[in-house]
Amino acid sequence: MFKILLVEDNDLNRDMLSRRLIRRGYDVAMALDGGEGIAMAVSESPDLILLDMSLPVVNGWDVARKLKGDAMTNHIPIIALTAHAMDGDREKALAAGCNEYETKPIEFKQLLEKMDSYLAEMDQSL
Repeated sequence: MFKILLVEDNDLNRDMLSRRLIRRGYDVAMALDGGEGIAMAVSESPDLILLDMSLPVVNGWDVARKLKGDAMTNHIPIIALTAHAMDGDREKALAAGCNEYETKPIEFKQLLEKMDSYLAEMDQSL
């Protein structure tokens, strides 16, 4: 069973995503802000991180940079979740260290495909 760290401050988004992921068999840990997300990335050792980019305490851009700059967490794939859908936002997320980018409202099937692609790679290397 893969462990997903969902870093999302919006109650409705967090509830909807976590329930759907749990129903699909994922173990889901949740953080409510960027600082908690960084700490949980270390303590929970997730297989993949779903990271809202507009977070309190530490924003998602800085969370991604911090996690990718740390040897303990730089191997964990990060999928940015954001309502920012302007030109250049995808590139900005990738430059911050995110592996992939998904705009809100989340298209769940598309998100699962992106997640499966990273998790399948990880599964093959075990």
